Amino acid sequence: MMIDEFTLISAFILGLLGAPHCAGMCGGIVGALSVGCQPAVNTSSQRLLFVIAYNIGRISSYVIAGMLVGGFAALATNLIALHYAQLVLQALAALFMLFLGLYLGGWWPVLSRLEKLGGHLWKLIEPVGRRFIPISSLPSAFMLGGIWGWLPCGLVYSVLIYSATAGGAIEGGLLMLGFGAGTLPAMVLLGAAGSRGQQYLQKIWVRRIAGGLIILFAFRMVYLLIQELAVFG
Repeated sequence: MMIDEFTLISAFILGLLGAPHCAGMCGGIVGALSVGCQPAVNTSSQRLLFVIAYNIGRISSYVIAGMLVGGFAALATNLIALHYAQLVLQALAALFMLFLGLYLGGWWPVLSRLEKLGGHLWKLIEPVGRRFIPISSLPSAFMLGGIWGWLPCGLVYSVLIYSATAGGAIEGGLLMLGFGAGTLPAMVLLGAAGSRGQQYLQKIWVRRIAGGLIILFAFRMVYLLIQELAVFG
């Protein structure tokens, strides 16, 4: 599957639907960012700029990761039968979307195991982020966001699998950019509303609606895959 407008829109919507998970994973970080600035940063507009800079750095990390995954997947498909490789990647992406929906809705925390594996790498990266706290400038907020973009996250991992189907490094980066843009409204809201926004997004009914919609998206991916198999067969 090569990337198209529908794929980019889907990635953006996945980012929006992931808001409850973002609230749980990153809400505390964004809240700490808002109160952890230097005393000179004492207005709400200044703090909002810092939150935006942090999120630009975070999304930049997603784009880099998407380019790496998309490029590697494209290289791998050149080494084996191209169409079969794409079908396998699509099936894997659909499976992870199903896992993500179940995880986000609180029905089966299967992706938490994947997050634990990523935690080993995070132990090496996280101390670097501490060097930028307290936040003293927009570049330091950007760098902190760039570090925190590698926080172990089942949501991000699932969309990275999706980016492997994009067709190349640039396409994978664009898909992750669309996803990151989808996460931006929730993260800015958390920066502005703090714990109140986090509590609302963490409500079980919000999580289950989001999880159910992602499961429907996974079934649609399976339907498209079956169609492709029928044509190929």
